[in-house]
Amino acid sequence: MQHTRKLAALLLTASLSTTFPSAAQIKPTKADERIKGISLRKELETNEKLQKLIFRNVGPAIMSGRVSDLEVNPADPTEFYVAYATGGLWHTTNNGQSFEPIFDNADNLFMGDIAVNWKTRAIWVGTGEVNASRSSYAGTGVYKTVNNGQTWEWLGLPESHHIGKVQLHPTNPDIAWVAALGHLYSPNKERGVFKTTDGGKTWKNTLSIDENTGAVEMEIDPKNPDVLYAAMWYKTRTAWNFEESGKTSGIYKSTDGGNSWKLISTKESGFPSGDGVGRIGLAVYPQNPSIVYAVVDNQFKKEERSASTTNEYTLRDLKGLSKEQFAALDAEKLNSFLKKNRFPSEYTAASLKEKVASGTFKPSVVYDYLKGPNDDLLDNSAIYGCQVYRSDDAGLNWKRVDTSKLDNMYSTYGYYFGKIFVSPSNADKVFITGVPLMMSTDGGKTFKSIDGPNVHSDHHALWVNPNRDSHLINGNDGGINITYDNGKNWFKANSIPLGQFYSVTTDNAKPYNIYGGLQDNGVWYGPSTHKESYGWTDDGVYAWKRLGGGDGMMVQVDPRDNSTFYFGSQFGSYMRTNKERSNFRRIRPRHFVGETPLRFNWETPILLSAHHPDVFYMGSNRFHRSLNQADTLINLSGDLTKGGKPGDVPYGTLTWIAESPLQFGLLYTGSDDGLIHISRNGGYSWTRIAQKLPQDLWVSCVTPSRYDTGRVYVSLNGYRNDHFAPLLYVSDDYGGTFRSISNGLPPEPINTVKEDPKNANIIYVGTDGGLYVSVDKGKSYMAFGNSLPKVPVHDIAIQERENEIVVATHGRSIYVAKLDEVQKL
Repeated sequence: MQHTRKLAALLLTASLSTTFPSAAQIKPTKADERIKGISLRKELETNEKLQKLIFRNVGPAIMSGRVSDLEVNPADPTEFYVAYATGGLWHTTNNGQSFEPIFDNADNLFMGDIAVNWKTRAIWVGTGEVNASRSSYAGTGVYKTVNNGQTWEWLGLPESHHIGKVQLHPTNPDIAWVAALGHLYSPNKERGVFKTTDGGKTWKNTLSIDENTGAVEMEIDPKNPDVLYAAMWYKTRTAWNFEESGKTSGIYKSTDGGNSWKLISTKESGFPSGDGVGRIGLAVYPQNPSIVYAVVDNQFKKEERSASTTNEYTLRDLKGLSKEQFAALDAEKLNSFLKKNRFPSEYTAASLKEKVASGTFKPSVVYDYLKGPNDDLLDNSAIYGCQVYRSDDAGLNWKRVDTSKLDNMYSTYGYYFGKIFVSPSNADKVFITGVPLMMSTDGGKTFKSIDGPNVHSDHHALWVNPNRDSHLINGNDGGINITYDNGKNWFKANSIPLGQFYSVTTDNAKPYNIYGGLQDNGVWYGPSTHKESYGWTDDGVYAWKRLGGGDGMMVQVDPRDNSTFYFGSQFGSYMRTNKERSNFRRIRPRHFVGETPLRFNWETPILLSAHHPDVFYMGSNRFHRSLNQADTLINLSGDLTKGGKPGDVPYGTLTWIAESPLQFGLLYTGSDDGLIHISRNGGYSWTRIAQKLPQDLWVSCVTPSRYDTGRVYVSLNGYRNDHFAPLLYVSDDYGGTFRSISNGLPPEPINTVKEDPKNANIIYVGTDGGLYVSVDKGKSYMAFGNSLPKVPVHDIAIQERENEIVVATHGRSIYVAKLDEVQKL
């Protein structure tokens, strides 16, 4: 397959369709539409009216964000490049004390893999990270620079979306290979291994299997560049499920420079094969390239164990019981189980058996009540998980070498990890990345964690010094860590604000504080006047403070004291506290025994009423309300979704709750499966609206107007369909009818929309590509391209007293700007 690589020509002829899809037309966005969208965005960035508006970055930096790759100068390890999943490419020449961005003038900042020819200083970038996460954004292909990022040349492969490896030929600068994983949420043929022999002008797809199997990893024999190894990975993903493995996954080898390939991970070779083979990582020992290591996410199921014969039941013992089997359960063991698992205290083994016998409850009542919708995702006891294999004959035969338990290496998120590294000077010194960073000194037989007390978990990249293999540079979900003694001591190299925010809000303190939740870095708050520097190390007090851990989600602040917080982490784990931590309460609505368990979105929505901050709202698949600061929650609605779908990701959940700033009790909800509801009586009854909008798409934002009670804005997001059209609508009759107001926006899924606090004609729109403003109610748009990077904007807050907009980016932390200049337009 040949591709012509002339982005400029495409940009000159670019034009973007202004039509919007019907429900039946929600299909993956084609590459040419995305490329044309780049041209449109460039036009929107040139509007002179916004040049006076300057954003300031207020951090934070200390917790950083997810690293996808790094490349280190072997002759001078104080110089290296770091690729951040959604934060761009950065360069340091002082061992990470400071960095400079060198990819910000490119088309997007979503990093997959990078490769550096240290002799010629050419840098190749494969965009779109290969970690198949819920915030892994699609790239637009391969780019190259020969002047350290002053200019970039686009080399094509726009349908690759997610690139696992860029491999350069060690002596011929015109030859390179790309391991393309392909689309994340949809099948596509343009995946596998691609080769160029003319510096990226044209490419040939030399290893292709099917539309769901892509290349996730690739390694080269440094002594013989005609020998290459590629890891192919079958996977599918939807909003509700991840198929992590398949029979077409495996290791392929080429002996002719990647022109042809042969499967070497056959059953006869000793390597796992079949439906259970998940993501694979590879490493070749450079001094003896016959030694090859592989790490595999083994998704084969373990044998089902029989019902427990111990003195305790497990939840699995109570699955799939008949009436007779439930009646035969040991009452003492069942009562012990109920107490241990905090089953509602009014129920005992005797009362449950009576209700099951009478038909009031199903025999699955205990299992149904306690089993969460995402327990399958978090249960790693049923599969083998992480395993390490070694070949001493260049992949002809494989032997599993790990003897220590690696059960919690991936915590079932095998699709998120899967890399292995070998010391360039010691064939028996091996490293694997996962939730911990593990090291073996006996050829992979035993491993120990080398994480330190200031090392973030969830590791993705590692460099081992070829001249001193105790010197490691590690990239993880919390940035960069460096050690010189095999992990006994680490320091952070997090000097730049690269936080991946999900949400943002503010309080009314002076100066006001900014609050937000971050990917895998908890919930933090800090002053809006913050300026990043190392000066804080003198007194040891960093301006930003952590409120909670996990993946940080939504935050709400009581405006009466600026000190009572509602915040939490993934899948609805919320709490209320204050700065003194003297008023701590967990917030979790519960279903009743006999009901279907509640389903909670990854970013479960919460909201404090602007009319009375004692009133607290929360969404599962139902709507919950408290009148006493979440001390008690009432389930006010039935299921406001389409009912969920089977899978290992909770689905059929609420994604948004909004209340009219003009009328107490005028409420809206949105769901991940496309339903939008309205309540005019505080949540006691609900009516579905927006049936004529595209269906089955994620409702990313619902914004009731501050100027007109009947006006409401709705954004739909097709990211989880690889559908990137901007879908923004407004209604002036409480959702009775809608009209599109996204004409003129580039193909970037929309995450949030806010009205200006002083001008009803101005709206702000945050997309997966940046921030846009309309001064004519959505008839036309301008882009803030002069002082904002091209990264996802997940949320927007407006601090009205200071007349400032606060922008939460998923990759470059928080930006703030005065709105006076916009309001003059």
